[in-house]
Amino acid sequence: MSGYMEEALELARLGKGQTSPNPAVGALLVRDGKIVGRGFHTWSGVDHAEVVALREAGEAARGATAYVTLEPCSHRGRTNPCADALIAAGISKVVAAMQDPNPLVSGAGLERLRQAGIEVSIDAEHTAAAEELNEPFAHFMRTGHPLVTIKAALTLDGKIAAPQDNFGWITSEVARAGVQLVRHFSDAILTGVGTVLEDDCLLTDRSGQVRSRPLLRIVLDSQLRIPLQSKIVTSASGDLLVVGTSAATADRRKALEAKGIEVLIADGAAGRTDPAKVVEYLAARRYLSLMVEAGSRVNWTMLDTQIADKVLFYYAPKILGGMKSLPVAGGPGRARRADAMLLDRLTIHSVSKDEFAVEAYVVKDGS
Repeated sequence: MSGYMEEALELARLGKGQTSPNPAVGALLVRDGKIVGRGFHTWSGVDHAEVVALREAGEAARGATAYVTLEPCSHRGRTNPCADALIAAGISKVVAAMQDPNPLVSGAGLERLRQAGIEVSIDAEHTAAAEELNEPFAHFMRTGHPLVTIKAALTLDGKIAAPQDNFGWITSEVARAGVQLVRHFSDAILTGVGTVLEDDCLLTDRSGQVRSRPLLRIVLDSQLRIPLQSKIVTSASGDLLVVGTSAATADRRKALEAKGIEVLIADGAAGRTDPAKVVEYLAARRYLSLMVEAGSRVNWTMLDTQIADKVLFYYAPKILGGMKSLPVAGGPGRARRADAMLLDRLTIHSVSKDEFAVEAYVVKDGS
């Protein structure tokens, strides 16, 4: 059984980056020990994985076992309920890797199958893998907010920028290619105007893979100082959000809007933008994940306010040293070691021969 679910998970991974705001799902239909149907979900509104697999199987689906990476949906959205399709096709058994965290489903799909006389079970051995596959979706469904990840490239002494010349890269081409995949699997990416002024960055998804929705690029810019001729502005095509404050001049806002760029006014403390309002903006539009690729100050704000849910730090075998090189998280910091921010569920990923990445989750107050 485990081999069938593993293949269903591989099918689901084929849809990653192509399903938001829906989850990536894989389905495998097996009858008399033979695979008769395969399917995975791609675009929102297109047939779900179970329906694709049923179509491939045809009459062979009757009496088959369905291995699905997520509980079949039981509600009517842009498509008809998958639970109903499985029932109509005469499926005899459904094995799901995990229950759907969507409150509209959350066990209702499995219950509908049981009521129709279909044997149902959860494959606990693969639940963790299924959760990881759809981490942003599960987080959004449980919290109502996108999963916020701070990504940074660091030297071994935790620095992200030198005090003067910052041309070149901290990490290798291999690491940077990996980052493009992380961007590809993200719905939105955020930076500060300081990074735009310093690097004239694009912040695009350059993985070359197909995505279901454009990567929304977001710039925190309290005074709307972003240059109109910057690469990120001139390349904008409905995929750029500039976040300012009411202190910015009306002329600056009009100039950006004249270029088709959306401006969000999000007043925060001390005349700065409020990232929490950006997260609310994304949540209202069902963006499941936000990747933060910013400077030291923005990173600190995201961590200190507990907006960030996790970190993904890429380390290179280099040391900058000095008191003026910027750390990954600047700002006032914590005055005592006892007050240090805590992270848990830490995983170390090998990136290249001499590089590694650290993935860990921010421990929130009250958790």
